[in-house]
Amino acid sequence: MQKHKIPLDASVLDIGTGNGVFLVELAKFGFSDVTGIDYSPSAIQLSQNIIEKEGLSNIKLKVEDFLNPSTKLSGFHICIDKGTFDAISLNPDNAIEKRKQYVESLSRVLKVKGFFLITSCNWTKEELLDEFSEGFELFEELPTPKFSFGGRSGNSVAALVFQKT
Repeated sequence: MQKHKIPLDASVLDIGTGNGVFLVELAKFGFSDVTGIDYSPSAIQLSQNIIEKEGLSNIKLKVEDFLNPSTKLSGFHICIDKGTFDAISLNPDNAIEKRKQYVESLSRVLKVKGFFLITSCNWTKEELLDEFSEGFELFEELPTPKFSFGGRSGNSVAALVFQKT
């Protein structure tokens, strides 16, 4: 985000914020319009506790099911996912439909030309390109650790930046 000079007042959504530590880091860096959502009220409470301990007051937290987001959740310049798409993909109840719902929700909450940063340990770059082929184009592949085994090398994580078209 720094490399591409994203303004510090850009609206950022952390999808599946968990403990909110990523939001804390964004706020400490200077981002002033950050929101974290999680379907778990316990995760949001934990995030709130951590944010209060850090003395930060400009972070918004909401209990939200990203597959069925409220109409108020919209207009973000940047959306970030660090494992929520992975978790949704593992849903034993119609995972294909849940992934489609995720992409539709992302399209609704992200502004045109907005950026979507995803880190996945379950999907390869090629698979993510396929999953997000409708309405998004690859902007950048972020560097991730590489490993070698049996004469082949690869990545244990894929980290991509998409731009909404």
